[in-house]
Amino acid sequence: MISFDVDDYRYNLRAAAIILDGDKVLLHKIEGDVFWCVPGGRVDAGELAAVTVVREMQEELSEQVTCEKLLWTVENFFEYRGQKHHELGLYFLTHLSPDSPLLNTPGPYLGNEGGLQLTFEWFKREDLVNLDIRPSFLARALFDVHFDVHHWVHHEIE
Repeated sequence: MISFDVDDYRYNLRAAAIILDGDKVLLHKIEGDVFWCVPGGRVDAGELAAVTVVREMQEELSEQVTCEKLLWTVENFFEYRGQKHHELGLYFLTHLSPDSPLLNTPGPYLGNEGGLQLTFEWFKREDLVNLDIRPSFLARALFDVHFDVHHWVHHEIE
């Protein structure tokens, strides 16, 4: 995975999935965290970012997905578990297969990442402003129905 330390920062290249079902978006939370985020993970060296999204959804939820298009690039600066991060995120509009249990059964849905439980749930996009979601710009960005391609620079305040 592309993740390394430089000075006081951990640098990550992350690919993320924006998965919608009507007016809802799929988010997940890692065991021990209080906030929600969109699914995804760090890109492996030599791996296309869209392939990372497909791989992560298969590993975490045994779900087959397809990436339609790149929506956003995000330069994200934040602190997580005492470590400062500088992350370049590539956010893709992603689709579940039509017969996915996530589209046809109520959640939450459980997955696993490195021995930690992941909880996936659907949230109405209009309700995201009342949710602790990271990066926090997502509450605003996911509310926009047009999903124009955009480059975000985001500094999370702890």
